[in-house]
Amino acid sequence: MNDRPPGTAPFRGRLARARELLARPLFSYHLLVGVSALLMALGLMMVLAASSIQALETRGSAFALFGRQLISMAVGLLLMWICSRLPIRFFRLAGYPLMVLAALGLVLVLFIGQAELGAQRWIYIGELTIQPSEPAKLALVLWGADLLAKGARAGRIEWRKLLIPLMPGLAIMAVLVMLGRDLGTTLVLMMIFLALLWVVGAPLKLFGGILSIMVLATITMITIEGYRSERIKGWLNPWGNAQDAGYQLVQGQIGMGSGGWFGLGLGSSRQKYWTPHAESDFIFSIVGEELGLMGTLVVVALFGLLGYAGLRVATRVRDPFVRLASAAAIAWIVGQAIVNIGAVIGALPITGIPLPLISYGGSALLPTLAALGMLLAFAKHEPGAREALAARGPGPVARGLSWLGLGGPAGKRRPDREDDERRGGPARKRRPVRTRR
Repeated sequence: MNDRPPGTAPFRGRLARARELLARPLFSYHLLVGVSALLMALGLMMVLAASSIQALETRGSAFALFGRQLISMAVGLLLMWICSRLPIRFFRLAGYPLMVLAALGLVLVLFIGQAELGAQRWIYIGELTIQPSEPAKLALVLWGADLLAKGARAGRIEWRKLLIPLMPGLAIMAVLVMLGRDLGTTLVLMMIFLALLWVVGAPLKLFGGILSIMVLATITMITIEGYRSERIKGWLNPWGNAQDAGYQLVQGQIGMGSGGWFGLGLGSSRQKYWTPHAESDFIFSIVGEELGLMGTLVVVALFGLLGYAGLRVATRVRDPFVRLASAAAIAWIVGQAIVNIGAVIGALPITGIPLPLISYGGSALLPTLAALGMLLAFAKHEPGAREALAARGPGPVARGLSWLGLGGPAGKRRPDREDDERRGGPARKRRPVRTRR
């Protein structure tokens, strides 16, 4: 007599298949690739839908901003592919020159940058727009991870000595960003810093002190700058300030609410005519209007899967630098997504930071794709990943380069076999050279 309830065997079979899938050595690698591709494809569609009217009015073509985003994404994908093939040692060394370049860029933007909406973030070189605070995030991830990894390898961590190079470096970056009146990027830098300390095992007292300083600095910046106080008023009571400080939030909420369950359809948004920066800071409201609640939940789920994949890499690789850099990079990307989405739905004040991989802007897209390429390189160091990649053989890019004569052979062959085949003769085994004693 079978006492098992009906449906138990199929459920156990599905559970076993799920465990088998999660146990595969390249699961993190494939999950990172798949989720990144879906977010980028969704981002291209939404940039075209949200920017077409503005591009037509300002540039004479509805595809102007979409074309620039497409070029940025093509360059970013190449950068992502290059980073995915680099060794860990490269990322450890790259953090130091990147910190110097990022600091120089932040100083430069204070002198020749242009201020918009109260913040001085951008350098305009013709049609090219550069935002130095975006690569500063990647620089802090790599530099901070290497510093803490060296301290972790040395044995017992002495926090006072370890924070002497880390805290001043973060303070310099944060002060330069705050001088440009960019509170949102400052908060992201602090999230990266806290993620590094959490992974390395910092004491709770240190976290409490740092969080207290962050709250005090945030309150000070809001109090000093009048436009930030107006933003807080608009956030606390957007409908009471619908024509002033709360205008952007109100228009975004109208768009989110009018989308219903499944949205109005791609390109059918009405609020993109009225919502400021609909293609960048408030693109999530256009997602809600055109794709509905289901579309916004898909975006949230994709960022959740991206965070899971990054943390999976951080927990499965033993190298301290990989663990720290992976966790910090995911804290940056997913944390920034949470801040952006929270601002659009009114749960957080508007900070003006973009939604990663979806919002318009090459300055934010390129460092993000470089960080994802770094995570792909780290995923290749998970247990069994190298063997699985070797068994799979060369990828389509390597085969294409080999066919064009720009790369190595598509498959691995022994040098003696290659030499014999070039001469037209059969492959021969070389005799070992004997030496006299």
